[in-house]
Amino acid sequence: MPTDLDIRGSVVPAAELSWRFSRSSGPGGQSVNTTDSRAEVSFDLAGTNALPEPLKMRALANLADRLVDGVITVAASEQRSQLMNRQAAQRRLAELLVAATAPPPPPRRPTRPSRGSKERRLAAKTRRGELKRLRRAPGE
Repeated sequence: MPTDLDIRGSVVPAAELSWRFSRSSGPGGQSVNTTDSRAEVSFDLAGTNALPEPLKMRALANLADRLVDGVITVAASEQRSQLMNRQAAQRRLAELLVAATAPPPPPRRPTRPSRGSKERRLAAKTRRGELKRLRRAPGE
């Protein structure tokens, strides 16, 4: 059932994913206490050779607060079916890794406010001050 993950052109084999199943919390009818429908997938990010070194370093840096000994774990328990929870957990792991390996955005190029925007800002301030002035009692 588990399939390989495609992360920015690199393939993480399904054999590198480890699965764990447990009972899911919440409503579930008669089978709630007998079915291990909650799915957890773990991936050893620090020990993998499936990702190129630059992507791996970027992912390790971006996911540092979620890693436990270099391993990322994602759980899914929304569905009553173990199969659907497995698919959801694997999809979330793939999305997480794709986002973590994204290149950093280009640096912001500093700009200055245009003359029109300055004038509009000052006109709005003047209008606001005038409105507040008109609210005051005549003797103030």
